[in-house]
Amino acid sequence: MTESATIYKQLGIDEDIYKLGESWCQKLKERFDTIDKIAEFNQLKVVKAMQDARVSEACLLGTNGYGYNDIGRETLEAVYANIFHTEDALVRPQITCGTHALALALMSNIRPGDEILSPVGKPYDTLEEVIGIRESRGSLREYGVSYAQVDLLPDGEFDFDGIRKAINEKTKLVTIQRSKGYEPRKTLSVDRIGQLIKFIKEIRSDIICMVDNCYGEFVELQEPTDVGADMVVGSLIKNPGGGLAPIGGYIAGKQECVENAAYRLTSPGLGKEVGASLGVLKDFYQGFFLAPTVVANAEKGAIFAACLYEKLGYPVIPTGAEVRHDIIQAITLGSPEAVIAFCQGIQKSSPVDSHVFAEPWAMPGYDSDVIMAAGAFVSGSSIELSADAPIKEPYAVYFQGGLTWPHAKYGIMMSMQSLMNAGILAVDEETGRIVRK
Repeated sequence: MTESATIYKQLGIDEDIYKLGESWCQKLKERFDTIDKIAEFNQLKVVKAMQDARVSEACLLGTNGYGYNDIGRETLEAVYANIFHTEDALVRPQITCGTHALALALMSNIRPGDEILSPVGKPYDTLEEVIGIRESRGSLREYGVSYAQVDLLPDGEFDFDGIRKAINEKTKLVTIQRSKGYEPRKTLSVDRIGQLIKFIKEIRSDIICMVDNCYGEFVELQEPTDVGADMVVGSLIKNPGGGLAPIGGYIAGKQECVENAAYRLTSPGLGKEVGASLGVLKDFYQGFFLAPTVVANAEKGAIFAACLYEKLGYPVIPTGAEVRHDIIQAITLGSPEAVIAFCQGIQKSSPVDSHVFAEPWAMPGYDSDVIMAAGAFVSGSSIELSADAPIKEPYAVYFQGGLTWPHAKYGIMMSMQSLMNAGILAVDEETGRIVRK
């Protein structure tokens, strides 16, 4: 038995699962090489942006109080603007999460009487209450902002006729969610996002096109702002934080849009001039530096998961062979028991809280119980190995993250082990293959 096989056995992985995992690693070598080349390009892009902005040791120190003249904060925002090829950026620890960043971008650039249009179907669950699709205190609906939605066609393509009909004199902002969220659709590539924006701008050039970029940063060579997006919005405890950022979000885009967000975040008259960085800048910079390779590791884990579970006959989005545009892997497991077992396997593989059992609960912002597995160094960091799922049909789990490829690999194998221990998977005695029971 090799050293590798021995340590996996010590970690609770059966030999059959280990052998299946190793066989797929061999098959995926060429695919992983391509991912590494993209990571190399994006890594050097980040280094150049930091060098161009003249990042210095003083930038890592931070400020307190009002945060006036915070050179580190201002320089970091210049780095983000450089990476996204935008006029300006807002990168702050005062932005608490991705939903907060999206709400901030929307609420600051919309006025009563305006309308928001989503041309890619329903937005992520937590944004429903921000917009007012689901009743919630302080929603945009309460402030007289209306919402329109055009679903994707059954084949996943844009409904261009429907979008054209939906755009009217009230349409102020179009929100485009790059990742699938909890919907069984494909993630949008940067190219497809560019096609959609071009179509919208040809109808009304003044419409603000905002892209929810969560889970997509550094997966491709380009970002949505390279293909016409007026704003990109994301969370620092996902891709761009590189697993080190302890909190935070970003908005990058046209100067007017970013300034509007800054005035909403702080207050009219203050804007970007205040907001102390409170000692987190070193983690923001270092996390952003590491992000391209961390994202590559997470992407490898997602592909590995897709291949293994697809082989077992489970529906996966995207498939193991498809080109990826974010780090999320959706796996339809078909039952609450399978979803729970999968997530408990991911939890067991974690470096933190591996001894606890993930259970579904009524999380704020969701319309059903949700199970989340994340034994993370940063609470809720979904660039770290994690999995979550709403406990409702079609009982799909959403897997993402992995700071290192070996840990992502182990986590996926442990999810299979958990399903086997629960009696949902088994080894066929005749063929010796792992099968669904």
